[in-house]
Amino acid sequence: MLRDVALSLAHGQRAALVGPNGAGKTTLLHILAGMEEPTSGAVHRARGQTIGFLPQHADQELSEITTLHDLMRSVFAHLDRLSAHMRELEQALADPDQHDAAIEKYSKIAEQFEHAGGYTFELRIEQVLSGVGFDLGDLDKPVNILSGGQKTRALLARLILLDPDVLLLDEPTNHLDVSAVEWLEATLRDYHGALILVSHDRYFIDAVVDTVWEMQAGRIESYRGNYTDFLIQREERLEYQLKEYERQREFIAKEEEYIRRNIAGQNTRQAQGRRTRLDRLKQSSDLIKRPETRKTMRFQLSAQPRSGDIVLRARNLSVGYQDDRKSLLTCDQIYLYRNQRAAIWGPNGAGKSTFLKTVLGQIPPLNGEIELGSSVKVGYYAQAHELLDPNESVLTAILKVQNMPVSKARGLLGSYLFSGDTIEKRISDLSGGERGRVALAVMSLQGANVLLLDEPTNHLDLDSQEILQDALADFDGTLLLVSHDRYLVDALATHVWAIEDNRITVYEGNYSEFITQREEAKARNEAQVRATAQSTKEKAKAKPAPDKGEKQRQKRIVDLEAAIAEHETRLSDLTKQIETAKPDKVAALGSEYARVEQAMQALIDEWTEVAV
Repeated sequence: MLRDVALSLAHGQRAALVGPNGAGKTTLLHILAGMEEPTSGAVHRARGQTIGFLPQHADQELSEITTLHDLMRSVFAHLDRLSAHMRELEQALADPDQHDAAIEKYSKIAEQFEHAGGYTFELRIEQVLSGVGFDLGDLDKPVNILSGGQKTRALLARLILLDPDVLLLDEPTNHLDVSAVEWLEATLRDYHGALILVSHDRYFIDAVVDTVWEMQAGRIESYRGNYTDFLIQREERLEYQLKEYERQREFIAKEEEYIRRNIAGQNTRQAQGRRTRLDRLKQSSDLIKRPETRKTMRFQLSAQPRSGDIVLRARNLSVGYQDDRKSLLTCDQIYLYRNQRAAIWGPNGAGKSTFLKTVLGQIPPLNGEIELGSSVKVGYYAQAHELLDPNESVLTAILKVQNMPVSKARGLLGSYLFSGDTIEKRISDLSGGERGRVALAVMSLQGANVLLLDEPTNHLDLDSQEILQDALADFDGTLLLVSHDRYLVDALATHVWAIEDNRITVYEGNYSEFITQREEAKARNEAQVRATAQSTKEKAKAKPAPDKGEKQRQKRIVDLEAAIAEHETRLSDLTKQIETAKPDKVAALGSEYARVEQAMQALIDEWTEVAV
């Protein structure tokens, strides 16, 4: 429950709302959007302000029986009205009595239509839908048959097109692949309005916001800067609060000691005065309470026994499923060495999880070979937590891995935020975040020296992500990681195995270094293409003079191009004359326009035959 919340959002400000799961972030967004009323207090909004809200689940928001394209076009209904008005005025232009008044109105409406994007909004729709991951083939799909994730992306696209004064986004990166998230980052950085977002994507928060609001223990603390700035400031603020708390406790202890020693002696009056002032302090707002510590996971991972130097080796590998024999990805040769931390990076459906299952031996390779090194003991974190039995309790899942007294198991589960009766809950009754914490607890007991991790930060709140990241950073074994969490990959990876054109390419370094290398390689390729084109052009210039027939062909091409340009100029002149002509002249000008256009098409047809 939130209490005594006081927030203000300035025009153009971008704030991230962070806090543990269940802290009330979504509820606060609903209140700010006007969808729910606060128990007390009020929300003040600027007059005429427009607000756009993206919920986590868009199923109820988008149930219309309309196509995806029509849903996007509904944003531009005002342009349709302007277009209809322009058509009416075009008819009025043919009436001599209305012509002069209509032409003046038409010019103003046409200018409004162009300024509002009337000639480009269809392109804008395609760009935004493509940005959030739709194909042009999806435009005619009915909205009500889209999946939940597709509906969320459709609603996000519609909000971007609406361009409201304030955007409230609840987990906007859910259901987006990395390229779509990067597109959204760039779009929000250019967004002119104010923004409040809830997200578990630390890299996304870092890239977009300038303010962080942390919800903790029913209150909100404000921090300036992005997510990385927030982490530093929060630690500094906590240290300062603890010092101030200890300083005041020392002062109170000294005062109480003085009062005990002097209340019945010669300094009774001074002691009574101090007691009165001390009692006042204890009842006032100046009394500093001990800063509340956040309830978070705590665990360690140890790599025992030590593995050999070569952890994994693959040669001429092709990964896929035997049923359809379709290869998802290949690699000629790849090695993973002890203490390396490799992140497998690629778009959804590229075969990343399948590769991990091939390493584990759950799926045989289609071709080639893959083998683990000596003394390798693998721990596996599955993205869907399919290794957990849904019918077992949390406690049973732990005891299956390692037999121990129930009291010790309770203590272990307490470090993963399970206490009391929650350890008896069935796995199937847990939330995604709770199942993730059970899977981490199981993995920590396996004593593995090589960890295969498939999206380990999914469903974890930000504090839990930080703790997991720290534990993996301290792990003295080897990591093979599949994750869309760019913050995690940036912090941990020593190598990035990027899936490009269905092949694995190895880059040294973390995520930022991988992006830099990829951009440099792209620039080199573009430079090589330009150099090749220039070389081809120079070779063409150096060729011997063409024969007489070729000369005639080239001359005809030049003549045709000149004639086509003359016809284009004539059509442009005719268009201007038609726009200002009196009604009795329009028909003749129209006939002339059609004749010139037909002649130009004949020239174009001949040019096509001669030039190609």
